[in-house]
Amino acid sequence: MKIALAQFSSGLDKQANLRRMVDLTAEAAGAGAGVVLFPECSMARLPPEVSLAPVAEPLDGPFVSELAAAARRQGVAVVAGVYESIPGDDHVFNTAVVLDAEGARLGAYRKIHLFDAFGYRESDRMRPGHGEALTFIAGGTVFGVEICYDVRFPELSRHLAARGAEVILLPAAWVHGPLKESHWEVLVRARAIENTVYVAAAGMAGRPHSGCSMLVDPMGVVIARAGEVEALVVGEVDLERVHAVRRTNPSLENARPDVYEGWRAVRA
Repeated sequence: MKIALAQFSSGLDKQANLRRMVDLTAEAAGAGAGVVLFPECSMARLPPEVSLAPVAEPLDGPFVSELAAAARRQGVAVVAGVYESIPGDDHVFNTAVVLDAEGARLGAYRKIHLFDAFGYRESDRMRPGHGEALTFIAGGTVFGVEICYDVRFPELSRHLAARGAEVILLPAAWVHGPLKESHWEVLVRARAIENTVYVAAAGMAGRPHSGCSMLVDPMGVVIARAGEVEALVVGEVDLERVHAVRRTNPSLENARPDVYEGWRAVRA
């Protein structure tokens, strides 16, 4: 299966962003992709002092509905970062929605680790998800989903792998800063290596974000990547590669969750 990483620069205008995403969905389908992954917060990119509530929508709102129509029209699954409204709350969920090639909504993952680090506070505008992980099947491949800052917490990636994920999809809006691009590559490759999965990471282009989208194989080899500017990157996922790596490096089988539980009990 081919996966397209749609690295683009989201702006203030939600409708303009939507039109760009619809066009990129068509480009991804034309390149033979079975899945197109958009960055975190693709719906709109607003300054940190501006509330996200006015642009947020429910998952059955017009923004996701238009993406679903594009997925159905092009026959390609779409995974995209959106702001999900919370009734009665001026905060939003940072959500990755999954639409299959028929336009049906397979699920949504709400980011559980909010980026309150490096001088930034996502929690001023967002609520964390409650911990529901998301896996889904497309084209016979099992995918798991996480969002941006989640990559710094290996527990989620391991949980997705334990649930059968062969590819982890990672939409991101990785903020540029000292050593940040280095951290990004090290963390994405580490999550692939330690869980013997592909990691498909789609970053937001345009400052203050870094871009740097990449598709990494289960041995940590970067097989497709983008720089800092807008790009549609397409790479191939081969499940036989996953199986071969897991025969060589059976780290999931060799894990000791019984021991780790004891460690957690001591900390508690």
